[in-house]
Amino acid sequence: MPTARNRDTSLYYEVDGDGPTVVFVNDVGYGAWLWGWHYDAVAGPYETVVWDLRGTGRSDTPAGPYDVGTLAADLEAVLGDHGVGSAHLVGAGLGGMVALEYAHRYSRARSLTLYCTAGSGDAVDRAALDALALDAPSSLDGAFSPAFREHDPELVERIADWRADEDATGEARAAQAAAMTAFDAPPLYEVTQPAEVYYGLDDPVVSPEAGRSLAADLPRGTGEAVEGRHCCYVEHAPAVTDRLLALLDGQTD
Repeated sequence: MPTARNRDTSLYYEVDGDGPTVVFVNDVGYGAWLWGWHYDAVAGPYETVVWDLRGTGRSDTPAGPYDVGTLAADLEAVLGDHGVGSAHLVGAGLGGMVALEYAHRYSRARSLTLYCTAGSGDAVDRAALDALALDAPSSLDGAFSPAFREHDPELVERIADWRADEDATGEARAAQAAAMTAFDAPPLYEVTQPAEVYYGLDDPVVSPEAGRSLAADLPRGTGEAVEGRHCCYVEHAPAVTDRLLALLDGQTD
């Protein structure tokens, strides 16, 4: 599988499908499993790129601190290594912040789909974010609603297994979390790509108010409330991916 390099850091990524490129950017700590619900719908008519943030999965784990600017440079290294001319960016939490920074700093971004993301780290509840860590008690409570967890306990067990294999832990996860809480968005009026912002109505990490504010501050931004917590876009993946595909199809046309 391919790897890109940003200076001394090796970044692992996977590619599938054929067509315009869609790049998924992970949230704090989470591995590529996060996009499994989107991946099957998008790969095929579109080329998908899924990569591990530094400190996660099969990418290198350099010592911190990390910051969103460095993670955006990592993304540029991945797209440059793969020879991508332009890409639609889909980011969750920290990944949404990376997408915002990338869209402002580099020239390849065509559209933004942002899940449970804020325009400032000040809007992130650090205690709630830390409660999502793999080694935290009840680490799925803030990510998924009780109804989701009770409806399919076997899926919840599989998620736990995927996390054990792929998630960032310890100092690497803490460095990612610090990058998220320290984020200060570039001037949002200069981020002119079409942007859809989805926010969880019961998200303990990024409040609905922060999501609505981000959507309002983006020149071509729209906001959409989703029932659920910080991973509401997983919990309601069929509806969310339908909206994502509609955005992608519209931009492709």
